[in-house]
Amino acid sequence: SAIFNFQSLLTVILLLICTCAYIRSLAPSLLDRNKTGLLGIFWKCARIGERKSPYVAVCCVVMAFSILFMQ
Repeated sequence: SAIFNFQSLLTVILLLICTCAYIRSLAPSLLDRNKTGLLGIFWKCARIGERKSPYVAVCCVVMAFSILFMQ
């Protein structure tokens, strides 16, 4: 399970951030109408992916290197 393995949890969170940012770039109204509540998590992930995109990109590269060559 991804909850009990720290590296898997980080991978899931990173993929969630990247996916939400991509969805918001294609259809902004889909995530913008749910800024609060449980679905607001996806809006927050999209904002993190947009504002911190260089850091997210570096994390993606490091995670890919880790998955491909360390395991």
